[in-house]
Amino acid sequence: MTEAECQQAGPASASKALPERFEPFFRRLAATPAADWVGPLRRLTAARLRPDGHGDLPAWIDVLAGLPDIVPGAARLDRPHVEVQAVAPVDAPTLDALRGHLDALHPWRKGPFQLHGVAIDAEWRSDWKWARLADAVSPLAGRRLLDVGSGNGYYAYRALGAGADLVLGIDPTLRFVMQFLAVDAYVRDDRVAVLPARDTDLPQDAAADCFDTVLSMGVLYHRRDAAAHLEVLRRALRPGGQLVLETLILADTPSQMLVPPGRYARMRNVHAVPGLDVLRGWLAEAGFRCIEVADVTRTGVDEQRATDWMRFESLAQCLDPEHPARTVEGHPAPTRALILAER
Repeated sequence: MTEAECQQAGPASASKALPERFEPFFRRLAATPAADWVGPLRRLTAARLRPDGHGDLPAWIDVLAGLPDIVPGAARLDRPHVEVQAVAPVDAPTLDALRGHLDALHPWRKGPFQLHGVAIDAEWRSDWKWARLADAVSPLAGRRLLDVGSGNGYYAYRALGAGADLVLGIDPTLRFVMQFLAVDAYVRDDRVAVLPARDTDLPQDAAADCFDTVLSMGVLYHRRDAAAHLEVLRRALRPGGQLVLETLILADTPSQMLVPPGRYARMRNVHAVPGLDVLRGWLAEAGFRCIEVADVTRTGVDEQRATDWMRFESLAQCLDPEHPARTVEGHPAPTRALILAER
């Protein structure tokens, strides 16, 4: 989009019909091997973003419509904060309005972002996770990338900053899609989109083998059927393409698997936490090769924590205060592995 177009298409005008916000991205996607996905994803996006389809959606649409019209300069996507600064100085009332509208989309789980001087300190230091994978993955320059469970698109933007040609993010949580659209109102890059979809919504009867890199960060343990999730990821990759999988593991018992009988770290939907040997077996059975453990890190309360932008309980409240190596339910505390594999 040219600077003149940016000045004409402010956030207020762009938020009137949410599905149309994704049309420039769909035109780009139509010029790739994923062209057969465009029709199904366009229809799904229109259905999920109907104003009467979610009780909070009309309020979120109003938030997007009320974002101040600030002419942005070039976005900086290759640094810890996904950042865009205004071409001209922004006065204090406008900054206050921007901060208030962004806060109305609380909670912000992934980040950090810096929009015209408003710093969004999200619950997760997602830049730490990105730093762990940045030097390990195959170079992203010129690649098409699918980001499953994208949230508000933080990793999708970082992938663009690393040189990716096109990034399709999907996430079923509409609040996170609205956060993406709020950021996109200023970043304004039609090479990226976060669509309101699950992995199971990806077209199974359309052409696959579409992407050079697939990210699944913090998704696998939320799936009842891990094998089905891995199959979706494998199908989306071209032969030789790379999977980047980040998930909870049992760090000390590689050949075992935890199936929580109730909650895990106060999360209701953790279905299985495998040891590394179990996880490698799942990947091999799903048709992946060259399986490599790039990183294993126990999640700390400095990486996942409550902030002004995520005011609910966070990791500290999910750990046993007397034995922080255990969750409040008595399970091993969260440890995450970053796995690389090829189709």
